[in-house]
Amino acid sequence: MEKESCTFSYCQKPEIVEHETDILVIGGGMSACGSAFEAARWANPQKMRITMVDKAATDRSGAVAMGLSAINTYMGENDPADYVKYVRADLMGITREDLVYDLGRHVDDSVHNFEDWGLPVWKKAPDGHTMDGAQEAPKLSEGGKPVRSGKWQIMINGESYKVLVAEAAKAALKTNREATGVAENHFERVFIVKLLLDEKVPNRIAGAVGFSVRENKVYIFRAKTILLGAGGAVNVFRPRSVAEGQGRAWYPVWNSGSGYALGIQAGAELTMMENRFVPARFKDGYGPVGAWFLFFKAKSTNAYGEDYCVGENFESTKKLYSPYAEKMGTAIRNHMMMLDMKAGKGPIFMQTAQAMAELGKTMDAKQIKHLEAEAWEDFLDMCIGQAGVWAGMNIAPDETPSEIMPTEPYLLGSHAGCAGFWTSGPADVIEATGAPKEWDWGYNRMSTVNGLFMMGDICGASGHKFSSGSHAEGRIAAKSGIAFILDNKDFKPTVTKSADELAAEIYMPFETYEKYKTYSTAPEVNPNYIKPKMLQARMQKIADEYFGGTSTWYMTSATMLKEGLKLLAMLKEDAAKSGAKDLHELMRAWENYHRIWSIEAHARHIQFREETRYPGYYYRGDYLAINDKDWKCFVNSKYDPATGDWKCFKKEYKQLIPD
Repeated sequence: MEKESCTFSYCQKPEIVEHETDILVIGGGMSACGSAFEAARWANPQKMRITMVDKAATDRSGAVAMGLSAINTYMGENDPADYVKYVRADLMGITREDLVYDLGRHVDDSVHNFEDWGLPVWKKAPDGHTMDGAQEAPKLSEGGKPVRSGKWQIMINGESYKVLVAEAAKAALKTNREATGVAENHFERVFIVKLLLDEKVPNRIAGAVGFSVRENKVYIFRAKTILLGAGGAVNVFRPRSVAEGQGRAWYPVWNSGSGYALGIQAGAELTMMENRFVPARFKDGYGPVGAWFLFFKAKSTNAYGEDYCVGENFESTKKLYSPYAEKMGTAIRNHMMMLDMKAGKGPIFMQTAQAMAELGKTMDAKQIKHLEAEAWEDFLDMCIGQAGVWAGMNIAPDETPSEIMPTEPYLLGSHAGCAGFWTSGPADVIEATGAPKEWDWGYNRMSTVNGLFMMGDICGASGHKFSSGSHAEGRIAAKSGIAFILDNKDFKPTVTKSADELAAEIYMPFETYEKYKTYSTAPEVNPNYIKPKMLQARMQKIADEYFGGTSTWYMTSATMLKEGLKLLAMLKEDAAKSGAKDLHELMRAWENYHRIWSIEAHARHIQFREETRYPGYYYRGDYLAINDKDWKCFVNSKYDPATGDWKCFKKEYKQLIPD
């Protein structure tokens, strides 16, 4: 955020805490916890210092905060090569297959650890019946057979999933404190807002700066390597739930694009930022539908009870999006759902009552009761808002179908999306598969900024990691980060700006608000600053109307994108005039700033890719069809922090795993 001038003449100067470390983990979700756990294993014998910084409390931070009822990525008896094929098909033919394969071959070890730490995993009994996690059974690592809700998913009792994973990470950090003698290495409620490049070594990360969201403190961290897992972006587009429903979203509202913004401003190369995820979810409650689709075998239909993925819809979709239409991935199903809604055949319903009735034909009363409880718990443990909507609207899912609807778009790279950073891949996979040599620059998951590693939602072109895969990717990044430090032992990070200059930049919204707050009688409306709520509303309006949000049925074009980017540039200027009355609004101001960077990258990528690669997620009205001949490639981009220029360019795609 560009500063006007903060001299702390109006707001109180914060305490400045400076902290030296070797490995800085930014984030507290699955990838960050995985990286802390793995880093301790290798760093402790070397007496390397690990520090973890989390905007929230790690027990309940990240996208898994509320819990889950399934782990979506577990190989088990499956071949990681088949996992690559599945990811490639769902991401419309383009993915970094070296990264996806690498994840597939490592992810099960994380899942086995989860079970060792106490996560109850559903199992198949010898006679084939289902046992939930409360019943005693052999562990997965001992040959226990999981209950699958799909080829790659396994069922769990996951209300405390994140707590268990966080406990393991915190225990690992404790061992690192004991090994190194460092007094503190886990900072919760500290929001990192900016990465720091080294003063002496070009293109080398040197640290990060942030502030406490609870105390009047600014933190400056100097580090030899950074493992960045700060998540994707929600609330960049205007949500469907507004006014009384504001705050409801499918993706956690605290994921403000910080992972993207921090890396972009440091100059790291992006890939596939044109990709977005538009999940079809239970309307208004944003309840997940995966368990209903996969485990309870519920079908979704139009208002007339018809399958919208067949007949005329399918034939017209093939004309524009073959050969991907035939693979029936997530984006394609969304597309055909919207065809029926536009044709007047909506709403779309999930036939929950039919599914329960069908299952009841093969179950006794006790099993049915258990199934009903699970159907409710599917939401109580990971989306309680949906349970609230059903209760408030007198909907019993075993008796009444429920509406589903495509949500507003989200930017992420670990679920069914792949927006993120371009990283170095695993050398052995690249060598064995004949992948381009330039995909390996020495350290797996390192970005194009030396010492800066990406994981989870922001490691690009490699979606479908989900919770377990993000944890595994954090472990991969941690191991590589330590190798990088050992290979560069003489490096000592130095930063250009003084501690006071960094603190002044962070606290600028405080200074602005205090300086001008008496200018108007209503502090929310003032010509000298803009409050976070108003700025966010402007950003969401621009994104929704120009970059293809829900109000335009996800449609945009070159001319709309050009106009929207012009408005966004003005908004970015205005963000320098953000006003914050307290620490909560200071956090909101910086979250908005990160969201603006994220949505700008997204729009620039859509503008560059002249085709509709992801129908059902977004459409280029001026290039409505898919165009493999010219665009079966990665779209990458880079922001130059020295000049302020953006550059978008193509990068060769190569299929490594045969069909």
